[in-house]
Amino acid sequence: MTDRYLVIGNPIAHSKSPQIHAQFAQQTGEAMVYERLLAPLDGFVGAVRDFIEHGGRGANVTLPFKLEAFALAEQRSERAQAAGAVNTLVFDHGRIVGDNTDGVGLVRDISINAGVAIAGKRVLLVGAGGAAQGVILPLLEQAPHSITLCNRTQSKAEELAQQFSHPALQASALDALGDVYDLVINATSAGLSGGLPPVPGTVFGADTFAYDMIYAAQATSFMQLAQSHGAQARDGLGMLVEQAAESFYLWRGVRPDTAPVYKSLRAQV
Repeated sequence: MTDRYLVIGNPIAHSKSPQIHAQFAQQTGEAMVYERLLAPLDGFVGAVRDFIEHGGRGANVTLPFKLEAFALAEQRSERAQAAGAVNTLVFDHGRIVGDNTDGVGLVRDISINAGVAIAGKRVLLVGAGGAAQGVILPLLEQAPHSITLCNRTQSKAEELAQQFSHPALQASALDALGDVYDLVINATSAGLSGGLPPVPGTVFGADTFAYDMIYAAQATSFMQLAQSHGAQARDGLGMLVEQAAESFYLWRGVRPDTAPVYKSLRAQV
């Protein structure tokens, strides 16, 4: 029997996950198939339970179902608890286990693929939604000097900082961002519509590494802003591959080589 996995979302046709996991499986020799599933907006739980009944072994979960996946999971990892959302489900002897691999995907892409150490760095995280929340714990685990949260609505950044209650984590008003940061991460979706996140160019310097969690064929507006102030910039395609690799590892116990998969995807974007 070939083990079955899938990614569940709505919409889902755009997902690159089947392509990524097919390359992982071929590379590692794992006997598995990975497909897309378009679930009705009101039918996520039913779709998951039906997949389990038909022998499914695990699933990735994308928008808009990550909160429903969190609620469905009978057991949750620490990083899923911290993120408040689940993007990876493991079906383990009748139990539904939830995890979140987004944060570790971000950290691995920055620290390993880009070669930028996070330890001791002053980090600015732009945004206070689910994408930001999902990466805070893995970033804190890297022992940065500090993580500053900023958001167009300051109260949301303050609430998120209070939720984690960590001495290295604080919120700041946008007009109080007067310093240059070592690492600036855009966790907003502003770039998807060509917009800019609410961050002044003064946060970037020649030694700043700027990371946009979205990806595109060309440099995003956020990346262009950072580069115009001398910063090095990278988009989130590597994060996509790395979070998938972490899911693959949770399911199969094998960690694939992400470099050739990233190279293949980059050629297509």
